[in-house]
Amino acid sequence: MKYNVKYLYLLTFLMLITAVAAAQQMKLNSKEYLEYQGVNVMLAHDFYPEGHQGGVGIIQHGQRIATNGDLRLEPTPGQWSPIPKVGKRMVDKAKQIVSVRMVYPDSAIDRKGFNPITYPDLHFAYTISMQPAGKGVRVIVDLEKPLPDEWIGKVGFNFELFPGALFGKSFAMDQQVGIFPQQSSDQVFRNHENELEVKPIATGKQLTIVPESDYQRMSIESIQGDALQLLDGRALHSNGWYVVRSLIKKGATKNAIEWIITPNAIANWQSPPVVQLSQVGYHSLQEKKAIIELDANDKRRPAARLLRITSTGPQAVLTAAPEDWGTFLRYHYLRFDFSKIKRPGMYMVQYGDVKTSPFAINDSIYQENVWQPTLAYFLPAQMCHVRVNDKYRVWHGACHLDDARMAPVDSNHFDGYLQGHSTLTSYKSGATVPQLNRGGWHDAGDYDLRVESQAETIHGLTLAYENFGLNYDNTTIDQLNRVVEIQQPDGKADALQQIEHGLLSVVDGYRALGRFYRGIIEPTLRQYVLLGDPVNLTDNVDFNSIHQPGRVPVVGLPGSADDRWVFTEENPGRALEAAVALAAASRVMKGYNDTLARQSLQIAKEVWQTYSEKYPARSISLAVELLITTGDHQYESFLISQQQNISQQFSRIGWVVSRALPLIKNADFKAAMTTAAKQLYATIEADGHKTPYGVPYEPNIWGAGWGIQNFGYRQFFLHQAFPEIISDKYLLNALNFILGCHPGANTASFVSGVGASSMTTAYGFNRADWSYIPGGVASGTALIRPDFPELMKWPYFWQQGEYVLGGGTTDYLFLVLAANKLLNEKK
Repeated sequence: MKYNVKYLYLLTFLMLITAVAAAQQMKLNSKEYLEYQGVNVMLAHDFYPEGHQGGVGIIQHGQRIATNGDLRLEPTPGQWSPIPKVGKRMVDKAKQIVSVRMVYPDSAIDRKGFNPITYPDLHFAYTISMQPAGKGVRVIVDLEKPLPDEWIGKVGFNFELFPGALFGKSFAMDQQVGIFPQQSSDQVFRNHENELEVKPIATGKQLTIVPESDYQRMSIESIQGDALQLLDGRALHSNGWYVVRSLIKKGATKNAIEWIITPNAIANWQSPPVVQLSQVGYHSLQEKKAIIELDANDKRRPAARLLRITSTGPQAVLTAAPEDWGTFLRYHYLRFDFSKIKRPGMYMVQYGDVKTSPFAINDSIYQENVWQPTLAYFLPAQMCHVRVNDKYRVWHGACHLDDARMAPVDSNHFDGYLQGHSTLTSYKSGATVPQLNRGGWHDAGDYDLRVESQAETIHGLTLAYENFGLNYDNTTIDQLNRVVEIQQPDGKADALQQIEHGLLSVVDGYRALGRFYRGIIEPTLRQYVLLGDPVNLTDNVDFNSIHQPGRVPVVGLPGSADDRWVFTEENPGRALEAAVALAAASRVMKGYNDTLARQSLQIAKEVWQTYSEKYPARSISLAVELLITTGDHQYESFLISQQQNISQQFSRIGWVVSRALPLIKNADFKAAMTTAAKQLYATIEADGHKTPYGVPYEPNIWGAGWGIQNFGYRQFFLHQAFPEIISDKYLLNALNFILGCHPGANTASFVSGVGASSMTTAYGFNRADWSYIPGGVASGTALIRPDFPELMKWPYFWQQGEYVLGGGTTDYLFLVLAANKLLNEKK
């Protein structure tokens, strides 16, 4: 067969045009999201809409700009608003369509579960789908049946825009233009049902956000459904985002909502290189590797340089080609090893045009202003039932002096507390439980006292005091007058004073209740979400002492029933965990507070008698602490009898048992532990090779920082017990990760105020001020599924920026002290 030459040229030309056009539009990639140039559009990869992660989401030029594209029952939902049950994400590769079926209500959380949500009597199902639309994406919502008439005007498709990227920038809605405001104002009104609602900033058919910037310009057009509304969610919820919304029309089913969303994409955009290292610096004997994070399409490989900062400016002291590590998440990674540099001084790393913050190399790197802020600032600021002064500043007044009333039976608290059919004590619901208005620490972003966080903090401080001689004194703590003075030494070890403060809550609570409390927390959501000084959460007057029955909780109103509730539970595992802390703390309290020492040990032994026989595997940690504390051979015999359990659980409790090995005189037991240690270390090394950071990094919703520092904390005890088997390498890698050597463009230290760059906008009780508490440790970089590491500068992201008590605090402090000890012992 012969072909006409002109026809062949025409066919070739058309094929070329088709190929070019296909390359210039959104495409479905192997990770099941749409992408074009530097723009990614996800659907139902994340599953945490209450934390602004879910539905349709967009990442544009390395910044997550929008999320939670989904049907919602309110114009500007809050954290406890109804959310749909998310079905399985379906992908049609041939048609380039991603879809997911959603259902209201989610029966798993409707007035039950950990964070119960109250759903209205509305049952419906729908499908969200998205597919390429040129350089943008078409989003369609199909309902399985029309909405009931009474819900018309209430159910709409919401799309949330991240405020932190928009303040001071412009928008255009049809003919309306404006600036995204720094704060919400003059937007709240009462609707016909007398509920507070937010009036739109603008309405129209097409919205363009940040038209002035090629990096952020995005248009949203409503094809089906009502016109677009631009709302400010912060008007009703401090942690809200801007919301773009279209209401579903009466009778609508197929194509009830249809939008075209077109984020501008810069041709051939690549994420710039990021150089990640410890924001504090390195000990001279420490392995020193900067991690270089590159766009997957970045093929440039300039040399990396280590610059020493001198009085006349930076000078290169090492130039080398970085080692190619490989691909992790969406990026490609290189490693620049400068371990051989040991000369004390200040340094920077340069890769191409990118330079890091300055960092130090010296042998005292972990001795000043690294762990101290946690003990000298953060823990004092978190202390409950006292006033905390910091020179001209008052962190908070003496709060919660009306603690605490017994929680109602059969209550399911909105923050995960459950009270069963009984109070499990002699106190009836509503009765004041004495001795609970002393001691304890607020659980960071919240003001509650969880027994596990109290116990973990006590335990961590105790082990730090014992292992490192932690006699640091920078704080005055006056328990009698309920006053704390930061940066005012009083001749007493701060660690012992803090341990005492925690014990006052846990021990006195046990003695009053005859068991450990589950937690002590505000009774109402209005109190729970209050930010600022916790002295304003209650009237500080015991409700039952003023005999005003029937008064409801009104925040701070004199005579109000605003006292916190105390919950109890039957939970052997948590009781044993608390007893572990008391058994350990009794050792360091001897000679400091002998009464608390005696009471702590007595309670620990009572818990042992109650649970050890019935729950032997769970009692192993308590047996270790009681053996170390008392030297009683019954605990040694118990541990030997649990040899098989310990070996099987060595990855979880090996670090605990290793501390008791010098006291166990049984060769078979020690041999079994040695074998288990070898097996564990093989797993640790395998996990360490999965990331360029040399630590296991598998975040769920929350950032993985607390888990990684806990991993490093455990390595210290394993290394001490098995120095020939378990290296200190992973302990030091974990510390580097916390201090800035972690994925993503934001390389801040997770520890506020520590390092050249750190989390100075964090989720503490003062988050509304966009501020931080020195020494607080955030959970850090989270994963936006499936592959985007994110650490926002935004004070309301609890899953990235929140501080917590327990291991989230003391594991870090311990880890720094451990690194200092181990490295300086090598000299």
